[in-house]
Parts: sequence; structure tokens; C-alpha cells
Amino acid sequence: MTAIILSQAGLPLFVTAVALVDADGRVLVQQRSAHRSMAGLWEFPGGKVEDGETPEVALVRELREELGIETSSACLAPACFASESLGDRHLILLLYVCRKWSGTPRPLDSAGLKWVRPVDLHGLEMPPADKPLIGLLEALL
Repeated sequence: MTAIILSQAGLPLFVTAVALVDADGRVLVQQRSAHRSMAGLWEFPGGKVEDGETPEVALVRELREELGIETSSACLAPACFASESLGDRHLILLLYVCRKWSGTPRPLDSAGLKWVRPVDLHGLEMPPADKPLIGLLEALL
């Protein structure tokens, strides 16, 4: 019997992100820490979908780990996605909108947080995969 070894190379990398929207219609963004790739850029909170997770479960976990807040899959509305080449991998970024959570977001895994109006996202330095989502998010909100 021959063993088949599957490599991650060539497989899409699924990442979830969220536009947390406050009562004033502002969106939360976080600044990437100095120890991460693309340090200093602003991004929507979220992270990689791990083996065995649905995108929604991954996002609920990431929000707990990154921001110290709680929400449920039922509070996540799929909004749009982006597709970006990462060399030997391909990133699929799934953006959700969330208006209901408990707790106060804190920068547990980032250099900082800020609330901005959707139109002001255009003026922020953001990763390439996040940029195409801004116009769609602006139209939704």
C-alpha cells in the first residue's frame, strides 16, 4: 500500500473576518502587531479556519481570542468575500457583519483597535485582501 501525503501547498487558505458594527454605524478594525507579517496594517478582526471548523465557528473562536468578546454563529451575517494569491497558497477571505456581541473589544492580539466609519476605511493602510471588501461593506452599511 502506498501512502498518499497531501501538502497544504496549492490548497486554498480560508480566513474569516468580521465587520463589527456599533450603534453609530462604525466598524472596528485592528492593527497588526509588530511580530506578524504586514505589521502595522489595519484589518478586520478574524483568522484562519482550522481543520474541522466551520467558518462561523472559527470566527466566534477568533473573536474570543483576539478581542475578548462573545457572539454566536446566529449573529454573523455573511457579507462578501475576497480572493488573493499568497504565492503557493490562495487566500479566500470570508467577511461577515456582526451587530450583536457581549463584552468590550480589547486588543488581545493586535497593536491597537479603532472604530471608523465605513467611508474612512479607504484611508487606512490595509492588507491587499481587505481592500476590495471596503466598497462592498460601505454599500451594505
